[in-house]
Amino acid sequence: MVEEQKSNQNRQKSIPPYMKAISGSIGGVVEASCLQPIDVIKTRLQLDRVGAYKGILHCGTTISKAEGVRALWKGLTPFATHLTLKYALRMGSNAILQTAFKDSHTGKLSNHGRFLSGFGAGVLEALVIVTPFEVVKIRLQQQKGLSPGLLKYKGPVHCARMIIREEGLLGLWAGAAPTVMRNGTNQAAMFTAKNTFDVLLWRKNEGDGQVLQPWQSMVSGFMAGTLGPVCTGPFDVVKTRLMAQSRSDGEIKYTGMFHAIRTIGAEEGVLALWKGLLPRLMRIPPGQAIMWAVADQLTGFYERRYIYNAPL
Repeated sequence: MVEEQKSNQNRQKSIPPYMKAISGSIGGVVEASCLQPIDVIKTRLQLDRVGAYKGILHCGTTISKAEGVRALWKGLTPFATHLTLKYALRMGSNAILQTAFKDSHTGKLSNHGRFLSGFGAGVLEALVIVTPFEVVKIRLQQQKGLSPGLLKYKGPVHCARMIIREEGLLGLWAGAAPTVMRNGTNQAAMFTAKNTFDVLLWRKNEGDGQVLQPWQSMVSGFMAGTLGPVCTGPFDVVKTRLMAQSRSDGEIKYTGMFHAIRTIGAEEGVLALWKGLLPRLMRIPPGQAIMWAVADQLTGFYERRYIYNAPL
């Protein structure tokens, strides 16, 4: 009886948001270092209006031959910083929202509450972190060549300063609307799916003290990470096109999210709204697999050590 009461008390406890934020940020650093080339290829494919690249491999080899292998890691600094801050905010805010949506009597979180928590975390990360970092990253990635003298933007800080000087502070939030839609939908689906796969595949329930093996977390994270890119492909393409526009160069082709969707569909065909989907699927699911493998181990360590007082 005493052991049962103690177990119930432990289940009422939860991993604090700051611990989830830390675990997510560390996972983000590892993810960024491994998958940056895929992100560069995705961006180049999405910006290709004339069919210069024939596919993922052709795009990667073309960039390497013309600009050097290092060009595949263009924008790594803002990308890694962006992922570190994004995952810290995403995991932390999702934990806070989940606490708010839990049933006050049972302490359980419904799938509806989990979905809304994920959506809210996605919207928050899109507005606070993702949009300005992605604007800088995409402006750097779309530049061809490595010679500083030929490039408009010399680095992340210089790029941000140039955008603010030429386009105003709001220039860093170009493409905010499709980014909000993309990230909100992505995280709503991802957090819900990750928990569902953990339960179905490994009988792992949140807060039960069980720590998944890294490969199990990778399987669940990979599967959960495949849903968002397929559903939000058009938002991602439109986001990239809007962010790549520079008002100072007079390149305003798209006036907003819906105008961009209509224009791309009319000029390039509906399937153009899913340009770059394959490299997104090559980057996001593996990225989620890496991030969750790291995050689950860190949060699992905390849960067993400080909530269940179990031997490690």
